[in-house]
Order: sequence, then structure tokens, then C-alpha cells
Amino acid sequence: MSSNSELWALREANVARGVGVMHRRFTAKASGSQITDVEGRNYIDFATGIAVTNTGHLHPAVTDAVRAQLELFSHTCFQVNPYESYLRLAGRLNELAPGPSPKKSLFLTTGAEAVENAVKIARAHTRRPATIAFSGGFHGRTMLAMALTGKVAPYKLGFGPFPGDVWHLPFPIAYHGVSAEDSLAALERLFKVDVAPDSVAAIMIEPVQGEGGFYIAPPEFLRELRAICDRHGICLVLDEIQTGFARTGRMFATEYAGIEPDLMTVAKAVAGGFPLSGVVGKADIMDAPAPGGLGGTYGGSPLACAAGLAVLEVIERERLCERALVIGEAVRARLHALRGDGLDRCMGEVRQLGAMIAVELVREGDPEQPDADLTVKLVQEAAANGLILLSCGVRGNVVRFLPALTIDEVTLQQGMDIFETTLRGMA
Repeated sequence: MSSNSELWALREANVARGVGVMHRRFTAKASGSQITDVEGRNYIDFATGIAVTNTGHLHPAVTDAVRAQLELFSHTCFQVNPYESYLRLAGRLNELAPGPSPKKSLFLTTGAEAVENAVKIARAHTRRPATIAFSGGFHGRTMLAMALTGKVAPYKLGFGPFPGDVWHLPFPIAYHGVSAEDSLAALERLFKVDVAPDSVAAIMIEPVQGEGGFYIAPPEFLRELRAICDRHGICLVLDEIQTGFARTGRMFATEYAGIEPDLMTVAKAVAGGFPLSGVVGKADIMDAPAPGGLGGTYGGSPLACAAGLAVLEVIERERLCERALVIGEAVRARLHALRGDGLDRCMGEVRQLGAMIAVELVREGDPEQPDADLTVKLVQEAAANGLILLSCGVRGNVVRFLPALTIDEVTLQQGMDIFETTLRGMA
């Protein structure tokens, strides 16, 4: 088998430079909460493929479901020869989506596809052109998704011009002095200065910003957005691509606000590692596009739909929403203990909703002095010590923790031990 260095040379020779790679360690196998590289070294995985393998790598129920489907057929294209698993998974998601309205679903392949189709559906329903998103939000790398994304580097560099009639508002982040009232006031100014509310098809927001830094939208802010959208006939779109499927301690993070989105985008953890995304929404809105206006050759792959049904069974049977709360509290406690033990000068705010946890790294305890250099070095050194982490944030200074929801307590604490040792050695 090739070494990591040999494979990196192949990557440099054969893969486009724009496909960024965080770690120069190539996976040979993975199971549960562990990854083994091609040189036989084991790593505790606190990244889960960017919140994808919430049920752990190769959960037996998921692999059994996919294996059974593979023995029947791998692809027919749902729009040509449909199949039952697509219908069953749509029905389950319609039942689980927040709110009392009848729901319908559409399946696609990537999160960006889900985002773009949500905008298409909102436009078809409202007959309006404009979309509003938020600074720091991440919605994908396709052209419209990039326009909606509120972070320039590296996602937008050199790719413009972007689709028009996309507007951005400040996301409420108390740690950086932006209140919910500030964001709502900015929306009112936007309506007066740049785009009339009766021209807006959708407002799109992540209930917890993912790539933006794990900032949590205040529940009262989401409730006020719901009221504003109702008042002006705007579709409220909740991007649950990173937050969904038990990650935050609820099936969907929107549930914390007690509101019903008009449309909701899902992807990542929906199928336990198999490519699948979707839009779930109020039935009358979802039915706005004409037949043929939605779909895709690989959308709703039978293998991924089989995996998705198994994932939902695992979440329910193993009570992963409850487990996410336990994991989140354990990690939060360790991080706060570190802050209280002399590391508050480099550890800023700790943010946690279920098992979606982050710490902001700063200089001298100052929120306005982000330490992106320490963040990069910490992530790399932690990997060298056997722990896979991710960074994020508009300023590149946030470390995020996304362990599998099936992780056992011993492995979880071992991972936190590595994090602590690594940070203490660098701070």
C-alpha cells in the first residue's frame, strides 16, 4: 500500500489545486469513531466528514441496508423508473419536519443543490426574484449558493460575477457586538433602501452557522424572522444541512425556536455518508414548480435512500438526540475547565448546542484579536497526535468539535485529552 507522502504527490499531480485538503493523511479504513490511515495509524475522528457520519463510520444498520439495496439495483433514475425507498424516506422526513402543515419532499445529491432548489421553489411559489441571506453563512459552492454564502475567502475568490438580487444581513453574534435587534434593524433598512419586501422570495438562514463559526441564532430572532416573513409573504428557508439529524440534540435545530419553516434544506448526515440531500417544505409551496422543473439524474439515489431510512431508525432506536446532549455537555465542560485553568488568554467563547461545539481562539482573551495562526497549528498538531479536528469561522479562528453521536465515553474523553495536551503545548 502507498504511503501518505506518495499519495500526496499523486494528489499534487492529478487533482485540481482548488480542492483544498486539510490533512495529508489518507484514509485506508474507518469504523465507528476511528479512522486508520494508509500507514496504519489510528485517529479519533472529531470531524465526521463535516458532520456527515453522525451515526459513526460504517454503522452496521446502515451498511446492511445499502448492501441489501445493492443486491437489487443501484440506479434507475427516480424520474424514469421510480422506487419505494424514495417515497418511504420522503414520508418519514415529512413527518419529522417541524410544524403542523402537510409537507412534501424532494431529493437531490448535494447540499448546494438543495439550497439552489429551495430558492427555485420559493421563486416559483412567490413569483418574486430576490433572496436574503446572512454574513458568515455558508450555503455551497455552486454559483447561486456562492452568492448566498457570506464569506469571500476562499469560496468566492475569482469566481464572480454572481447572480444578482441576493442581499446579506449581519448575523446576530452577541460575542462580537451584533444583537438580534441590530440584525432586525438592518433588515428594515434593507427593505427601505435596497429591496422592497414584496420583491423578496426567500430569507435563508442557518439556525447554527456551520462554516461561519458555530454561532447560534437566538430563538427569539428566528421567531421574529418568521413573523416578518408571514407579514410580507416571504418564504422562510432554514438551512439544516449541518445542523440536522440529531446533531444539536433535536432532530432539527429549528425546533429550539418553536417555529415552522416554509422550506428546509437537508444533506450531510441524512444518509450516513452516502450522497443525498433534500428540500422538505409545506406541501403547497413544494408543489409550486411544474412537473419537470425539479429533479436530477442521481437525485434520491436508491442506495442513499436506503441508507437514509436506516439512519432514521438508528437515531430513534439508539436515542441519538439524547446522546448528543450528553456529548455536548461533556465537551463543553472540558473546554470551560481549560478556560478556567489559565488558558482563557487564548480561548475565547465556547459555543455549544447539543454535539455541535466550538471554541474561538483569540489573543489576550480579546474577541477582536482572532488567532487564526494558532487555530491552523492546533488542528495540524492535534492530527499529528491522533485527533482529527476542523477549523471554521470568517476569521479562521474557530475550532469545531463534531464527534459521532455513537462515540463511547472513553473515546470521547481520550479525544479531549489529546486536544488539551496539544493546546497546552502550544499556548
